[in-house]
Amino acid sequence: MTKQGRKIVIGVVVVAIVTLAVAAGAKITFGKVEAAIPTTAVQRGSVDLTVVADGELRTPHGAMIVAPPVSGTLQIIKLAKPGTAVKAGDVILEFDPSEQEFNLEQSQSRFAEAEQQIIKASADNAVQAAQDKISLLRARFAVRRAELEVGKNELVGEIEAQKNNLALREAKRHLAQLEQDVLSRQASNTAGIAVLQQQREQSRLQMMQARRNIESMQVKSPIDGIVSIKENADASGGFYYSGIVLPDYREGDQVWPGRMVAQVLDLSSLELAAKVNETDRVNVTPGAAISVDVDIAPGRHYTGKVKSVAGLASRSMWSNDAVSKFDALFEVTNPDASLRPGATAHVTVRGASVADALYLPRECVFLKDGKPVVYVREGNGFRAHDIKITNQTESRVIVSGLPVGTEVALVDPTATPQKTGSGATSGAGVQP
Repeated sequence: MTKQGRKIVIGVVVVAIVTLAVAAGAKITFGKVEAAIPTTAVQRGSVDLTVVADGELRTPHGAMIVAPPVSGTLQIIKLAKPGTAVKAGDVILEFDPSEQEFNLEQSQSRFAEAEQQIIKASADNAVQAAQDKISLLRARFAVRRAELEVGKNELVGEIEAQKNNLALREAKRHLAQLEQDVLSRQASNTAGIAVLQQQREQSRLQMMQARRNIESMQVKSPIDGIVSIKENADASGGFYYSGIVLPDYREGDQVWPGRMVAQVLDLSSLELAAKVNETDRVNVTPGAAISVDVDIAPGRHYTGKVKSVAGLASRSMWSNDAVSKFDALFEVTNPDASLRPGATAHVTVRGASVADALYLPRECVFLKDGKPVVYVREGNGFRAHDIKITNQTESRVIVSGLPVGTEVALVDPTATPQKTGSGATSGAGVQP
């Protein structure tokens, strides 16, 4: 055999030996490999019915700072910074009073003009009354003289007597007309004075209103607290769409009368607004003790109690959550200066403790035909078993009807696929 042939034979032998060694050291198994279904067992012990929920701090007491209800434009010339601590009586918001000062000057001018018109009208009426008095005296004298002339009719001719009678009738008619004109002028003059007095009163009221408007240009805080600035809803020009970011009010902005510009928050008392699941609703009762952890105050723990729980579930029209939630309020009994409204907080409600209870993890419970079931191990498969839940917490459920040590599935075995060596899948063995 040639040298090259011997090398080839040796190479083949080495490859064969290596292949046999690998095959002997590695255990290759072909066949069915089932997916493992995790299980747990029913346990007996004491279960604390605690409820955990996330919410937001807020203050139950506060004061709104709104733009005064005045006519005309309002421009902010002074605005407290957000987070500023203020006392009752401090100026939070101030508007430009120029327009209101102009209105005051106009009202004062109209008031003074009405006063002078009343004085002039009263003097004119006095002069007219004196003239009317003289005219009435003359007319009465003319009537009396005509009556004396008529008394001489027996001594004069018939034509002269008729003249005297005509003169008397004319004198009486003139007197009656003059008396009527005097009465009409007196009524007209009185009405004119009343109109001018009404104008003066209107101007006086406008002056008072302008003074009040000038005073209202400075908006003061009615309580102690911190300042929170609101978003300027008019900054977008009246248009709003999803995702728009509105700026806060600031100095120089134009404000519509009656708009809420800021808010003073009373930090002497704080409460936590949260939502609890319907499954936890029974474990949250008013007056129960709570512990609170706030994100902006790490390491600090606060205490409190349940203030109120809604009797009806609330659900947002955009929510896809199938579990109903109940609004709940929690009172923080030991707030400090580090807490602020709007901060995210986590509340733990300390419920009652159930002794000698049979419990399972909540992951074991599934809904089947609208009823809670667990899947109990029987041989190589699982069987759906109806259960009755007496209490539940965030992580555990207290059940009845199952003995201690019963092995149940942690996942739904009907939805767990199995793998075979050929790559095909089939359902796990679940007994009806």
